[in-house]
Amino acid sequence: MPRFYYKEAQRRAQREFRACTSRGKYPYLPVLDDFVSRDRLNRGVDLGQLQIPLEFVVGTCTGFRTNAFARNFMPLLEENSEFADKWQALCQAHIEEGIRDPIKVYEYMNRYYVQEGNKRVSVLKFFGADMVSAGVTQILPERNGSKEVELYYELLDFVRLSRISYVEFSRPGSYLQLQQLLGKGPEERWTEEDRRDFASAYYAFRQAYESHGGQQLSSTVGDAMLAVIKVYGYPALRNKLAAEISRLVSSLWEEIVLQQQEAQIDVKLAPEEKKPGIWAKVLSAGEKGPLRVAFIHDKTPTESGWTNGHEQGRLHVQRVFGDAIQTTPYFNALDGDPLAVIRQAIRDGNTVIFTTSPRLLPASLRAAVEYPKVTILNCSLNKSHRYIRTYYARMYEAKFIIGAIAGSLAGVDSVGYLCDYPIYGQIAGINAFALGVQMVNPRTKVYLEWSTVGGTEAAIRRLTQRDIRLISARDLTRKGDRSWTSFGLCLISGEDRVILAAPVWKWGAYYEAMLRRIQDKSFQAEYEESEKALNYYWGMSAGVVALGCTDKVPPSTRKLAELLQNCIQADLYYPFRGKLYAQGGRILDGDLTPEQIMGMDWLAENIVGSIPDYNELSETGKATVDMVGVEAASKDKR
Repeated sequence: MPRFYYKEAQRRAQREFRACTSRGKYPYLPVLDDFVSRDRLNRGVDLGQLQIPLEFVVGTCTGFRTNAFARNFMPLLEENSEFADKWQALCQAHIEEGIRDPIKVYEYMNRYYVQEGNKRVSVLKFFGADMVSAGVTQILPERNGSKEVELYYELLDFVRLSRISYVEFSRPGSYLQLQQLLGKGPEERWTEEDRRDFASAYYAFRQAYESHGGQQLSSTVGDAMLAVIKVYGYPALRNKLAAEISRLVSSLWEEIVLQQQEAQIDVKLAPEEKKPGIWAKVLSAGEKGPLRVAFIHDKTPTESGWTNGHEQGRLHVQRVFGDAIQTTPYFNALDGDPLAVIRQAIRDGNTVIFTTSPRLLPASLRAAVEYPKVTILNCSLNKSHRYIRTYYARMYEAKFIIGAIAGSLAGVDSVGYLCDYPIYGQIAGINAFALGVQMVNPRTKVYLEWSTVGGTEAAIRRLTQRDIRLISARDLTRKGDRSWTSFGLCLISGEDRVILAAPVWKWGAYYEAMLRRIQDKSFQAEYEESEKALNYYWGMSAGVVALGCTDKVPPSTRKLAELLQNCIQADLYYPFRGKLYAQGGRILDGDLTPEQIMGMDWLAENIVGSIPDYNELSETGKATVDMVGVEAASKDKR
């Protein structure tokens, strides 16, 4: 019988050898000595005896035996060789009592290279064993800033807490997300029960993932599992039957496939003019009754300027479309279960749903998976989900012009900037304002404060105590709120508070353009033509962002502002063009892409201040950062 097994193992080796050769891939075992110096091997750390996953045992330490095995560890040498005899003897021992002697390996970048026990590994892999006992020496790579090395060190931090090394991700930050989504603190260690439950869920998920064709994807099992947990939560996988997990994988397959995309987001910078095809016209002709559209908010217009702006946008489209559209607002969705609110909106007959807060993103995504025929959009930025689309305004364009106004009026004084949350989109606004100031007044500094660190009034006091008179405050005011601290670029003179300029969010124009595209079917065509997540990031050129200037701004400065606005609207000027200088001496050379702007987590060199630590934020600030916070604001959660 061992002889039969050897022949079968040899056939597997030959198939692997031919497959590797045809792809131009090295057909033998990788050799650790070829890419790690002997000096580094000698400085390895002894981790003792561990159970390690056989799938991660990929090579040998030296080249002495590498040609005896194909790349899959199956034997290549002839059946009548001494090597074959020893392999068959090990095979017999494994059948009778199991291979018990531990092997010796070096671990490098979460892969294992055999120092002693190549044939034992070969036999165990042939019989499909999952784990092997091994004495492990760890070789740490030098930190060179590469994504692969940084991911490895994130894995080491995760292993320190969980003692699990078989979960791998392709994107930095994923281990921290997994720890958080499993309900654990950044430094909370796993119990033995945690490890057992997770292993059961992971391997059941992997089986479902691979049975759906996951092995054909370039992303990892961990990437796919994390995508599912983000939508359904960890309880949906924990202690569940294989059939239940398989259904989840089926329902989220497009989201899982998206994980293999290096650039997962397709950014739409302006509405594209498209004519619907014949089939779209037939569908439109067959539709009866008004399009029913829901607007779901986390607060009310009286307590939130953000909600008030979106509510005015809803009223605008209701006036413009008349009987063709029926809109319904739902307020305070976070007072209870936001998913229940979305489900109620769907039961009420709404087939298009706008959720207007980043904090509503998880519920929006879950609902979009449950109700694939309903169009759901969330107002947030830089989120890569296939089943919903996100939308936001390029407010940094208006902020740049307001910065130029502030810089032209500041003289030798500094100016202030008050921001709320360190989330995607906001950092671009801060930097654009600073660049606008710098363009007209290169020596002026911008002092940055955060309203979610100690409150708005405290942040304003920190600025005024520096004798700063020009402050760019929040972009929106609550309905009926006339407080100077909450709106636009203000000039402080004694007790007087004078608003000079403010960005204008034209949500009515935004929603009107969106709904027209939904009506003429071009919205659906965009989805079908793209394999990525769709983010709408429209600005002045789309008519959804504008600048408001009061008569308190000098005429010459107003002319400058009008000139800049006209140039940006016509796509003749771009705030993030050319060489840019960030804090710490960092230089960014070349025009920034939309993706780089959306994902900013750095500050311009003329800004005095920093992105706040996560633990400094208010509870609302933390909840918002958890959803759409920039990396720099989340890093101290680790």
